[in-house]
Amino acid sequence: MKKVLIFYASYGGGHLSAAKSILKYISEHYTNVEVEMTDCMKYINKPIEKVTTGAYREMAKKAPKLWGKVYSGSEKGLLSKISKDSNKLMARKLNHLLQEKKPDLVISTHPFSSQMVSYLKKKEKLNCTLATIMTDFAMHKQWLIGHEFTEYFFVSNEAMKQDMVEYGISKSKVYVTGIPMSDRFFKNFEDKKIYEMFELDISRKVILFFGGGEFGLGKERTSQILQAFIQKVPDYQIVAVARKK
Repeated sequence: MKKVLIFYASYGGGHLSAAKSILKYISEHYTNVEVEMTDCMKYINKPIEKVTTGAYREMAKKAPKLWGKVYSGSEKGLLSKISKDSNKLMARKLNHLLQEKKPDLVISTHPFSSQMVSYLKKKEKLNCTLATIMTDFAMHKQWLIGHEFTEYFFVSNEAMKQDMVEYGISKSKVYVTGIPMSDRFFKNFEDKKIYEMFELDISRKVILFFGGGEFGLGKERTSQILQAFIQKVPDYQIVAVARKK
């Protein structure tokens, strides 16, 4: 039986959602595969994971511009070096789990776990296939550290693939698949019933609007964008997802 280990990290919900979707699909479609999912940062050090994810949440909510600068700055320079070096150190701890599980395939939905696994492969501590699921809509160099030891990259769009090929990634490694989504989004519904349920005009097009929750643009900016849609595209109907309880 083949063993698959899925790594994610809780910096935002997208990495976890992608990991869950992949886990569910493999579990339901492959009977000869043993698959499990692990938060790589929580496994390495729970206190560090708690502090860093908490800092990320607060920065994303209260200082999104600052977070944007940190995100951009982590591609090169001091921030990039700190991240790269710290992931090398943390890889030693993650290696304990990998040696215990001995996976045939590692699927990573976060750049940190991709870096750690590729580093261990470089040092010949690990012999498995590494697939990185890039849960972004544009290339970021943190995802590509150790790319020589990554067999597959799955990206969201053709522009990302082109950027990666120009960066030096082999074209044969990069697959445009979109970001993994829950199968809830692929269920078929009868349009007429949906329109009736939400009291919509079936002759007009609909915009589904949601702002990403606590990791999105923030309440004020989200409201401004929604108001702009209402004013600028009056011929459309807008269904706004306000929040979840």
